Order: sequence, then C-alpha cells, then structure tokens
Amino acid sequence: MAGHFIGIDVGTGSVRAGIFAPSGRMLATARRDIALYRDGPDIAEQSSADIWQAVCASVREALAEAKLEPDAIAGIGFDATCSLVVLGPGGKPLPVGAHGDAGRDIIVWMDHRAIEQAERINATRHPVLAYVGGTISPEMETPKLLWLKENLPETYDAAWQFFDLPDFLTWRATGSLARSTCTVTCKWTYLAHEGRWDPSYFRGVGLDDLADDGFARIGIEIVPGGTALGTGLTEQAAAELGLKPGTAVAAGLIDAHAGGVGSVGVRSPHGSALTRMAYVFGTSACTMASSAEPVFIPGIWGPYFSAMAPRLWLSEGGQSGAGAAIEQLIGFHPATPEAQRLAEGEGLSLPDWLAAQAVRHAATPSKAALLAGEIIVVPDFLGNRSPHADPQARAVIAGLGMERDLDDLVALYVAGLTGIGYGLRQIIEASRVKGATIEAIVLSGGAGRHPLIRQLLADCSKLPLLAPDDVDPVLLGSAMLAATAAKTFPNLGEAMTRMAPGAAVFTPAGGEIADLHARRLAAFETLQAAARTARELMRPVRHQALETSS
Repeated sequence: MAGHFIGIDVGTGSVRAGIFAPSGRMLATARRDIALYRDGPDIAEQSSADIWQAVCASVREALAEAKLEPDAIAGIGFDATCSLVVLGPGGKPLPVGAHGDAGRDIIVWMDHRAIEQAERINATRHPVLAYVGGTISPEMETPKLLWLKENLPETYDAAWQFFDLPDFLTWRATGSLARSTCTVTCKWTYLAHEGRWDPSYFRGVGLDDLADDGFARIGIEIVPGGTALGTGLTEQAAAELGLKPGTAVAAGLIDAHAGGVGSVGVRSPHGSALTRMAYVFGTSACTMASSAEPVFIPGIWGPYFSAMAPRLWLSEGGQSGAGAAIEQLIGFHPATPEAQRLAEGEGLSLPDWLAAQAVRHAATPSKAALLAGEIIVVPDFLGNRSPHADPQARAVIAGLGMERDLDDLVALYVAGLTGIGYGLRQIIEASRVKGATIEAIVLSGGAGRHPLIRQLLADCSKLPLLAPDDVDPVLLGSAMLAATAAKTFPNLGEAMTRMAPGAAVFTPAGGEIADLHARRLAAFETLQAAARTARELMRPVRHQALETSS
C-alpha cells in the first residue's frame, strides 16, 4: 500500500533523495554529485540535464536501499537552490554564457554577474523592492534576466520558459508549468499577498517584454508549496525515476525554505514555530523567521507572504558564503595540505577534522572560541547578504602572524566559525529592532552537523540552538510537501506538526565566554566598518582600472 514519501534536495554540489514514513522517520537516503562550472569569481553555471540524471539515480538507489516497490511511494517533493534555468521551445536547454554550450543552461544562485543590473534596479526605488528588504540582490532572478537580455539577447529572445530550479524539477516530473509561491515570491518579485505580478516594475527595470506577454515565460499559475501538480508523474518521468506513473508530485520550495519547513516545528519547549528562526547552514547560510503580520527589516529579504509556512509572513536573511566561506578561508593556510592528508587518513572531511582538533584542544566546546586568540574573520567572500545588503563587500582577516603549523590552522578555522556566528547575531539584532520576536534557532544543513559548530553558533548568537534529532530537515521538509500532495495530511501545517522530530538543545554559554564573544563581536563590527571605509577610498582606483581595461 502506498504510504511513503520521497524528499529530493538539489543543493549546489549534490542531489540527495530520502525516503520517509508518515511518522517522519527516514528509511533510506542516496546522493549524487553534480557539476558546477566556474569560469571566474562571479560566474557559476550548471546543467539541468546533469541535475535531472542525478535526481533519477538518487531516487532509484534510495528506493533499492529501502527495499520498497514503486507502488509504496505515495508522493514526491522537490526542493532546490534558487537558480535560473533557461529553456527554449520543447524544453530545449539554452546557453547562459558566451561559451555557447547549451548544456550549461543554469545560472546558479551564487553567480554574481548581474551586480550592475541589480544596482540599476535598486536605483529605481520601485515600491516592489520594499518586499525584498529594500534592496534587490544579484542572487535574485530579475537582475539575472536583465543581464541575459543585455548580454545574450539571442538566448533571452529564444527562451520559452525561465524557471527557478525547483519549478523546473516539478515541470520535468509532471509537465505542469505551475510555479511555487515560494520561488516566485522570494526571488522573482511576485506579490503573493496581492496574488499578482506588478507590470510597472518589469517595465521600469527594462523587462517590459515579460509583462507584455502576460508573464507567460515566468509563471501564470502560482500555487503554494505542497500543492499536487497536474496528474502526477508522467510516464516518461516515472520510467526515469523507477516509480509509478501518476504518483503525486508537490509544488516545491527553495532548499533553505524546505529546511525551515522540516525544522521549525521540532518538539521542544524552546520557542514555537512563530518565535523560532530557522538557520540552514550549507554552502551558504539562510535565516527564516515567520510572523503573523509583515515585518519590514532593512537588509532582510521579504516580508514574503506564504513563502514557507502557510498564511504566515516570512523574513529571510543569511550569508552568501557560509560553508563555502570556511572552505575558502582554510584553503589559504600553509598547513592545509598536511591537515588534508591527516583528515583523509581518518576518513573525515577537512572541516570535520579541524572541528575534532578544536574539541580535543579545548576544555569544552564553548571554550574552543579561546583557540582563535586575536584572529578575527569577517567572512564576506561573496559579499554581505544580510543585514547590510552589500554584494560588493569582501572578506577581512585580522590578527594573522607568521605561524604555519596545524594549531594556527585550527585557530583560523575557529575564528571563521565565530565570524559566521556574528553575522547570524547581526541578523537577529536587526530583526529585533523592527519588532520581530526570536527565542531560539533551529539548525539544519550539512555544514552545521558537528556539535562544536552548533555550540559556537549558540554562543555567538546568544540564543538556544535546536538541532533536529536523527533526520535531515531539508529532506524531511520536502517529504512533508510530498505527504501534503498525497493527501496523507490535510495541509502542510498538519504535516509539519505530525512529522516533526525532536531536537537536541545547545544552550549559549554565559560568564567569561559571553564576555569574550561580546569583545570579538565589537572587533568584528569594527573591521566591517573599516572595510567599507577602505573600499570608498579605493573607489577612484577601481573606476580607473575599469576604464583602462575597457
């Protein structure tokens, strides 16, 4: 009897599939890597065909591991990064770069080629921008679309559909062109609280053709996450996935938002779904806080209506580089090759090995912060998404000496983690200033799985951190969508309650450790301000360099 659900998560570097029982218990999981093309620091592209193949392989492997037949699966839910997929007539992939390779048909969320377009859009001060924190990001889709129109008009003009990646996946599975409220509201400027696009925005920023065709290329039918799409899996998609045609497929969510759905309802006395901030710590980091009424917070995306939890307003912040920033940071150190060899010898990733070393050297996980010494890291390698909404920001590291040993690498690693934590604290404080109530953090994402990281984030943020028990909240969130589409639960809110896991609690340290973090935070913010001043001083030099190169 059909009664299990598949959650499929497409991240920046891999695809994962998990099979869940109605209780929320995960029975099996499988993973496949996906290609990421980096032709420069601001360019990141992928292939929709590569991603779909990885989805199919992951689902088939997970199904085999769970020892289930296709008719045991009642529904499928997808989540994915908020990347732009460009398809021509008949779903033919189109190239999104000057390389002309149609196999590279996705501009990835982290691609920053559209910074200039974002700045021009922001200069319009259009009222729509109030619902993206006042400042649109180059990580969102309309700046990327404008870049395509201005730089690759042949691709732009030939495009039949522009999809957010979660919506591409549901289209590929069902043939439905319906878009998720989550994707178009959070990344495309759809006004979900009014149920409409604003044509004046598109005409004002130079995308008038999208308004003129009635938004047919970016979405006419907009539905909440968890809505059953079309008649379920098509014959072709079912054959590719190893599943039964007609299996229910849910409208998807952005990956971080799936993590929020799968985590904010955890069984814990600390806070509630309305007072918990979901924190998804992966390649990037995303914060999500819900409220019954809209909260306008400068530098925090939203407020978005029904983008994550049904009928609630969502405020979304985060850091463009989190796990990726830590990898970039430790890659600079001369001891990294030796540490990498030692990590491989123990069967660990380099970050996990460094976390283990920090725990070994410190009396308690909280006291690991002492290992950082006077090293302060502002990890804005990809700009500052929140709360400063500054894509031009860059990382700053202070306190480095001539040390080249493993202990110094551990110190740098811990300093980088605290920098991520102080960025989280800034988002919390900016939200509270505008009236948001935040009583606890609920963590998900692969980059935050180590207990050291969880404790440091609790200490840096000064809030209890809840870590869901024995389950991946992102995959669980997508499985909750699947259970909703399959009508196992009457709505997504009920699925979030009935499938919710318990959680471990990491309580913030007080006393001398709290005082240490207060001093480190002050140093962190001093460096941030100094970096902005330095950038202003160098602005004429940058302009001169650009003029010379052109």
